[in-house]
Amino acid sequence: MTDRIALITGASRGFGAAIAKALAPAFHIVAVARTVGALEELDDAIQAKGGQATLAPMDVTVDAAMQQLCRGIHDRWGRLDLWVHTAIHAGPLAPASHIAPKDFASSLDVNVTATQRLMSYVAPLLGTAGHAVFCDDDVVGQKFYGTYGATKAAQLALVRSWQAETARTGPRVTLVAPAPMPTALRARFFPGEDRSALTPPEDEALRLLDAIRG
Repeated sequence: MTDRIALITGASRGFGAAIAKALAPAFHIVAVARTVGALEELDDAIQAKGGQATLAPMDVTVDAAMQQLCRGIHDRWGRLDLWVHTAIHAGPLAPASHIAPKDFASSLDVNVTATQRLMSYVAPLLGTAGHAVFCDDDVVGQKFYGTYGATKAAQLALVRSWQAETARTGPRVTLVAPAPMPTALRARFFPGEDRSALTPPEDEALRLLDAIRG
């Protein structure tokens, strides 16, 4: 049984689920996502590898839920060794002057506010020796990506600030850049794309595994 604990936020599908499966059984996986059925499928896959998972069907935008989650981690294990944050909201593509306020607010809530809040709750669990991992993206600033691009850029600004602030003291903060994958997020941006040409999330998880494990 492993004594290393990894929190994966956004673990139900895509890159988050692939990372959770790749990390098991070397880590006990705390899997956070809103979709119960997908989390249960992830749990089955982790158990098939001889690993263990704790499922947390929660919404990262709900402050009380994230407080409860991190308090539960503290009470059970007293720490986290790894946090991989893949939860993201992809607002519809639109000209910057035509962005719907509701779409922008939802993206801001998930991509920025929830990320900053989780940083403040997870940082004490990571301590000085833990490792936090986030995903970079190169679409920031491209046309029609105003909603996603603006909120992703704000998220990355938070991450890079935290990375610089903790460079000497820890926890270590890493940005990884996955190749284009056939995820639900990408499908919203490229609905007619030939998905067979994209890299499966499982392959990207394995390619980036050393950087993520630290």
